[in-house]
Amino acid sequence: MPRLVPFRLAAACALALVSFFAFAALATAKGPIADLRVVGKNGKVLTEDSFGSGGEVSIKPSSKATCFGPGTGGSGQKMTLKGSTALGMLARAAQFTAALKPLLITDHFLDEFGLGICSVGGTAATTKNSWYLKLNHKAQSVGGEKVKVRAGDEVLWGYGAYPYPDELGLTAPANVQANMPFTVTVVAYDEKGKKAPVAGATVSGASGPTDSAGRATVTLAGPASLVARHGKDTPSSAAPVCVDGKCPAAK
Repeated sequence: MPRLVPFRLAAACALALVSFFAFAALATAKGPIADLRVVGKNGKVLTEDSFGSGGEVSIKPSSKATCFGPGTGGSGQKMTLKGSTALGMLARAAQFTAALKPLLITDHFLDEFGLGICSVGGTAATTKNSWYLKLNHKAQSVGGEKVKVRAGDEVLWGYGAYPYPDELGLTAPANVQANMPFTVTVVAYDEKGKKAPVAGATVSGASGPTDSAGRATVTLAGPASLVARHGKDTPSSAAPVCVDGKCPAAK
């Protein structure tokens, strides 16, 4: 049975499926501002955004959330979650983000493990792969409804096989000159949040893969949001880079 346990913000390059109204709703939410990123199968980014994590959000555990085995579906009884938790943020985002629907949650194991994430955006947990949670790059071993989120935190919901893949981080300058090479650095965070440089990672716009120190050279003619990828590791959040004062357009 899959485990039940369950960024530098990119102002640009959010999924096209997210509508303008979704961004407006998230931006106006009350409470501490935190970052939420959901990365599904094969490193596909379902959402990457920042919004207030306060207030409350209602969910209804689904009887269809049976990916943990027959008879493990949700009760269908309405529940209220705090928005300032990792699961509360995910549930609120799912109300406005098409790529996160359906969000299927079960309360079958509530007393023992907490709420279980069965499926996000049509990608369901299996005997080999499941949804997992990281807060500020560290894996969490309790239900997302128990993980408190504070201002400036980075919440990652990812999908994969245990032991879960490392999470990539990309550091790039905020502003560069057009057609002038600059250096970016890629690191990987393990389950405990410990980081190490990554060799062989690819970075959008780079002249080649990263070296043993995790560094690569990038040259841009115009503004862009850069992403690092490496094998089965979770790709980095997008790093927006302005060129000659012109920045990537928000979507």
